[in-house]
Amino acid sequence: MNIAEAKLQLINTIKAYSVRDRFGNYLLPPQDQRPLFLMGPPGIGKTAIVRQVAEELGIGLVSYSITHHTRQSALGLPKIVHKVYEDEEYDVSEYTMSEIISSVYDVMADTGLKEGILFLDEVNCASETLTPSMLQFLQFKTFGKHKVPDGWVIVTAGNPVEYNRNAKEFDVVIWDRLKRIDIGADFDAWKSYSYKTGIHPAVITYLEARRPNFYKIEETPSGKRFVTARGWTDLSRIISIYEGLGIDVDKALISQYIQHPETADDFASYYDLFNKYRSDYKIGEILAGTEDTVIQDRAKAAPFDEKLSLLGLLLDNVLADIAEVMKTEDIAAELVGLLRQVKEGADISEVIENEADMFYRFRRMGVLSADARLKYETVLEFLKAHEAFTDFTSVKSDFDGLVSDMKQAAAEARGKLDNLFAFVSKVWGEGQEMVILVTELTIGFYSSRFIAKYGCDAYYRNNDSLKLYERKLEILKKGEKLWQQSTM
Repeated sequence: MNIAEAKLQLINTIKAYSVRDRFGNYLLPPQDQRPLFLMGPPGIGKTAIVRQVAEELGIGLVSYSITHHTRQSALGLPKIVHKVYEDEEYDVSEYTMSEIISSVYDVMADTGLKEGILFLDEVNCASETLTPSMLQFLQFKTFGKHKVPDGWVIVTAGNPVEYNRNAKEFDVVIWDRLKRIDIGADFDAWKSYSYKTGIHPAVITYLEARRPNFYKIEETPSGKRFVTARGWTDLSRIISIYEGLGIDVDKALISQYIQHPETADDFASYYDLFNKYRSDYKIGEILAGTEDTVIQDRAKAAPFDEKLSLLGLLLDNVLADIAEVMKTEDIAAELVGLLRQVKEGADISEVIENEADMFYRFRRMGVLSADARLKYETVLEFLKAHEAFTDFTSVKSDFDGLVSDMKQAAAEARGKLDNLFAFVSKVWGEGQEMVILVTELTIGFYSSRFIAKYGCDAYYRNNDSLKLYERKLEILKKGEKLWQQSTM
């Protein structure tokens, strides 16, 4: 399955493990809750989805890489305790609490969260001295005598042996106690996630045209050559920062993230071409609906790669504006609830303290996305600026101003979106470029929400046509299959 499907499996499992009866007992007792094992090649986002799930479900997270641990740090250190058995005194060796288990209790104490995820990465790469303890942990959820607290789901991850020379194959006894989820690299799933976190348009359009270059690992006489989803994500982020600083993005930089020479060369060439398109096409004029016929004629005659790049540039501009609107929507929605508490008599200092506590506790666990962090910080900034208010009218006035600015930004983004559809329809008609545009807006995290709230007639019209086209294809395929069966 792809990474998005694996994330859904993870969410559903945690929800199922958390169900209790009316007496507070787990329907599936903790000792019978199988640990999850995310098995997949490196760099496809296994660790990322665990953080996302913890954030989305509002639960705790403790994360460790087993390769960084020895038997002592994972199991604890031996100590001598004095005990009496049947009137006889004995000195007995026991172990101190494992650092890993104690970290779970620390998070519970710091955050007040009683349920969470204990995530252990690279568990099938544990050292020889640690392997027996790891096998005991996977079977009984304990390190030594200390068990994982009830309510904490164990999630583990590892790489197949062909990708990691230190990885070990588990035997049937171990696999039979794990909930195994096999994950493969999938460009479409990664792209959908990337639209939420932000991805450079050059990376998206390049991979759209050259999908085989999204993920590959090759063994050569001089070592492994590879490119992973993580590599493309990290490259995208550094390109955006370099461009903001006015620093050239060259092959040397690209090769630091795309460690497959041919792919790095190919993308470096494409990036140079992409920047030429960015310079030649007047993106602002197109999205304002004022482009001249020279631009239209060039776009009509362009080869497909160039059309894809231009469409990526246009989409990136519009999606950036849409994302800002929807992020402000989320901030406003959070503020509405908090300001209602203040209006009804709650002390604003206490409201600020509670919001700050929630923010800091999730930030300490490292589960907050950039957007969630921005929301908390902006909300706290607004509240603190009004902490000394004497008349709630002034607070409401500033909030209304924020909402007014958001609606104005939404209207401008909607105008750009309408002009984008008009340009694509005028220049390329209802062909594959329109299909790509509708598809990208549909899968986009912020764009789908934006259109649902603010509407876009051209989107709905073309989306209906696309659905009808897909239905016709489905009918034709079924008809062809029936014809083939009848002639066999």
